[in-house]
Amino acid sequence: MTSSTEKTYSEADIIEKLSLELPHWYLEKGWIRRKYKTNSWKGTLMVVNTVGHLAEAAWHHPDLTVSYAFVIVKLTTHSAKGITDKDFELAKKIEQVIQWKPADEVGSPFEGTPSDPRFKYIKYD
Repeated sequence: MTSSTEKTYSEADIIEKLSLELPHWYLEKGWIRRKYKTNSWKGTLMVVNTVGHLAEAAWHHPDLTVSYAFVIVKLTTHSAKGITDKDFELAKKIEQVIQWKPADEVGSPFEGTPSDPRFKYIKYD
């Protein structure tokens, strides 16, 4: 289990690290947060399930706010009473998977989600 001696970051360090590594995330009330906008309940559930899988695999669990067309992910390390490397690393993995657009990758065999509104599920940044 996690030790309470884990390094926590200062507010200034968190803000700087977010601006450099996770520009769509922000610090608020002791949590790093990110709002993912979706096109429907289906997209919202896909985001929630993806975050759930990644969090369980990492054994580091965020708080989620779930609505019809968005999901807010909030991360902090309770045992350390602050933001640690665990929070940044899980945020990076969530960002990498949720924002993945295979059609943007050179040489990808995947075409990505069609632009037809019937198939859109997430609003990419």
